[in-house]
Amino acid sequence: MNPDALRGHMDALLLSVLEREPLHGYAIIEALQERSGGALSVPTGTVYPALRRLERVGHLASEWATVGGRKRRTYRLTDPGRKQLEGERSAWREFTSVIGGVLQADTRADAGVEARASG
Repeated sequence: MNPDALRGHMDALLLSVLEREPLHGYAIIEALQERSGGALSVPTGTVYPALRRLERVGHLASEWATVGGRKRRTYRLTDPGRKQLEGERSAWREFTSVIGGVLQADTRADAGVEARASG
């Protein structure tokens, strides 16, 4: 998938992955890849700054935890983060509806073009 296509959607993706359970950074990257069927391969240089930014604005909280014998910063969704995620989902549904309406083939318009071409 084109990395530019993710621009503007990274926050929603990260919040969504953390909705189920707290995860450390690498596990978040793995979850994005798994939930996208392998289509999303997001670099750490994109994920970690976004996680820190989401924490600064209060959508995530973090703490150090030992995972697999290693100390890792684990992120969890906060109540404001859950509210933000719902807003992101609503905006996404509206966006896809509008763009889908434009991109769908208009069979009425196609019929008009064919009628003019054969006439």
